[in-house]
Amino acid sequence: MKNNLVIVESPAKAKTLAKILGKGYTIKASLGHIRDLPKSRLGVDTDNNFEPKYVVARDKNKTVKELKDAARTASTVYLATDPDREGEAIAWHLVEAIKLNDIKYRRVTFHEITQEAITHAFKSTREIDMQLVNAQQTRRILDRLVGYKLSPLLWSKVRKGLSAGRVQSVAVKIIVDREREIENFVPVEYWTIEAELRKDPAGDSEAFRALLVKTADNNKSEIKNRDEATAIKAELEKAAYSVSKVGVKKTPRQPAPPFITSTLQQEAWRRFHFTAKMTMATAQQLYEGLPVGNEGNVGLITYMRTDSTHVAPSALAEVRNYISEKYGAEYLPAHARSFFHKVKGAQEAHEAIRPTKAWRTPASIKQCLNPTQYKIYNLIWQRMVASQMAEASFENTTVDIDAKCTLSKNKYLFRATSSINIFPGFMILYSEEKDDEEEKKFSALPQMVKGDNLKLLSLFDEQHFTRPPSRYTEATLIKMLEQWGIGRPSTYAPILSTIQEREYVTKPGGSFKPTELGIIVNDLLFQHFSNIVNIDFTAQLENDLDKIANEGMDWIQVVKELYEPFNDDLQKATEAIEKVKLADEETGELCPLCAKPVVIKVGRFGKFMACSGYPECKYTSSFKIKTGAKCPDCGADIIEKRSKKKRKFYGCSSFPKCNFAINTKPLPQPCPKCGGLVTEYRIKWGKCTKCDYKNKLQQD
Repeated sequence: MKNNLVIVESPAKAKTLAKILGKGYTIKASLGHIRDLPKSRLGVDTDNNFEPKYVVARDKNKTVKELKDAARTASTVYLATDPDREGEAIAWHLVEAIKLNDIKYRRVTFHEITQEAITHAFKSTREIDMQLVNAQQTRRILDRLVGYKLSPLLWSKVRKGLSAGRVQSVAVKIIVDREREIENFVPVEYWTIEAELRKDPAGDSEAFRALLVKTADNNKSEIKNRDEATAIKAELEKAAYSVSKVGVKKTPRQPAPPFITSTLQQEAWRRFHFTAKMTMATAQQLYEGLPVGNEGNVGLITYMRTDSTHVAPSALAEVRNYISEKYGAEYLPAHARSFFHKVKGAQEAHEAIRPTKAWRTPASIKQCLNPTQYKIYNLIWQRMVASQMAEASFENTTVDIDAKCTLSKNKYLFRATSSINIFPGFMILYSEEKDDEEEKKFSALPQMVKGDNLKLLSLFDEQHFTRPPSRYTEATLIKMLEQWGIGRPSTYAPILSTIQEREYVTKPGGSFKPTELGIIVNDLLFQHFSNIVNIDFTAQLENDLDKIANEGMDWIQVVKELYEPFNDDLQKATEAIEKVKLADEETGELCPLCAKPVVIKVGRFGKFMACSGYPECKYTSSFKIKTGAKCPDCGADIIEKRSKKKRKFYGCSSFPKCNFAINTKPLPQPCPKCGGLVTEYRIKWGKCTKCDYKNKLQQD
C-alpha cells in the first residue's frame, strides 16, 4: 500500500482528516507557519527587488526535521493547508523548508472536512498557486517594512516599546476620529408631544398613543424649547381629534444571508459580546473537527474565513429537506434563495459559513461541545437554516389624526403606527440582532376608519437632546472596515486584538475609546505619513493585493510604489519630529517614603510604579492595575494580572500568601444581598459569585 504524507496546520485538523482518509495516509501538522521573516532584523533586501530573507523559527526546527524524514519515505506529499492566501503561503514555505522539489507533492484544498469534500479534493489536486503566495508575501513584506521602520521612530520620539502597523494604524485613526466627533458634538434641544387617545364613544376600544408630527404651519414638528412645547400643549388640550387617514400595508421581511467572516464576528459580539479573536478561535475548532459521539472527530462547519455568501447546491437541497420535514411546506419558499453580498474582492469560489450537515442540529450535539462552541455552532446553524426559510410577514398600520383648535383655527397632525407579525416565517427560528438601540416595540391599534372621533385622555411633552455618534464596538468597527475595504476576512480579528494589546485603545463598556497614547501616536503618524494612515490608500492597497492574487499583478511594483515615498517621508519625519513628553499617569497612591504621589512610568521592561519626587526619592514598585474590589478571602486589593500566555485574569495582591484568582473582572461594589464579590457578567451586567444576585450596570 502506498505511503502518502498529508501535511496540515493543526493536530485537531490532522485527527479529523485521519479518520476520513484511513490507511495509506500519514497525517502530520506543521503547527502553522514554519518559516517567516527574522525577528532580529528587517529581513527584506530593499536594494534587490525587496527579496525576503525567510528563516525557520527555532521552535520549528524539530517539526521541520520530522516532516523531512516523513517526506523521504512518502510516495506523494499532499499539502492540505487552509484554502486561502495564508494557507497557500504555508504550503509554499513547506515546499521550500523541507526540500520537496525532488519529491512528488500536490496542493489539496477543501472548504469543509467531510467525507465527500475530502474525497473530491484528493481527486482534484493542483500545483502551488504562486499568485496567492505572492499576494500573501506582499502583505507580509509591506507590513514588515512599515512596522520595522516606523517602530524605532516611535521609540525615539514617543516611548520605548511602541510599534506601528499599516492597517492597525488606520483602525486607530477611525476610532480617534470618532472620539473627536463625540468631543466636538454640541447637543441641540428639542421636544416631542404625544397624545393618549381613545375612540369616542369608547365601547371596547383601548387607549393608544400618537406622536405629533406636524405643527400648525404644516411643517415637520420642530419644537425647540419648553416655552414652545407649553404653548402648543395648551392649544392641543382644547383641540378636537379625529381620524383623517388609515393605511394598512402588508410588508414582507426577508431573512439575512448565511454568515461570512465579518457578519459572524459582528453577530457574535452583539449576542454574546464575544471578541472577534474569540469567535474565530472557536470557529476554527468547529471547522477542524471535534469528537461527536459515535461519529468520532467531525468537521462541523465549513471554512470560517470567507467573504462569499454562496452555498453549494447540495447543501441547499439538504437544508430545504430539513425545513420541509421540521416546519412544513408553508415555511419553505418555492425556490432556494440566493444572496449577493457586496464585499470588495469577494471570492465567489468560496462558500458562506454553514454547518457541514443541516441534520446535525445544535441540540443533538450540545453535550459534545463546550458552552462557547455550542453558542457559535448554534448561531451558524440557525442563520443558515433560516436563510432558506419563508419570509416573515407584517401588517403595518398608520393612522393620521387631525387635532383642530377651535379658537386659533390651527390644525395639528398626529400619527400612530403599529406593526404586527402575522406570519413568523424564518423568525420562528432566527432573527438578526441590531447595532442600534432596540427596535421599537409596537402594540396593536384599535380598529379605526376615516372620520372617527377620538377623545383626548392626556398629553405628554418630553425634552430631548440630539446625541453624538456612538463609539465603535467590535461589531460596528468590523462593519466599517469591511465597508471601506480595509483588511480581509483573515485580518479583522488580529487588527482588533493588536490595537488593544498596544494600548492605543481601551474598551470601556464594550466600546472602543482611544488612549492618550493612541491619540498622540495617531496624530504623529497622520501628520507625517498621511499616505500610510489613510483609509482610501489602505483600501486601494487591498485591491492591489487582490489583483496580485487573481490577475498576477506585479507584486514588486506594488511594494516599490508604497516604499519609496514612505522612505522619503521617514527621513523627513526623523528630523522634523520633536521628542514627545507623555504625562505620567497618576495612581491615586502616596509614596510610603516621602508621601508624594505615586505615578506610572514606562521603562525598558514595561510599566512600573514610582515616586513622582524622583530623583530625590527613588521609591519604585511593580505595576499593578487595581480593580477597586477586595479579595473575599483576605480583604486585600484584587488586581489585574497576566498569565504566561498573556491572558488577563484577576488575583489577590497579597499572592503568594493568598491564592484567590478569578477570570471575570471584579467590580468595586459588593453584593447588596450578601456582601459577596460581584463580577462583570455579559459586559452590561454584574453577577455575585456567592449568591444569585444579578443587576444591570450603569454605562458611561
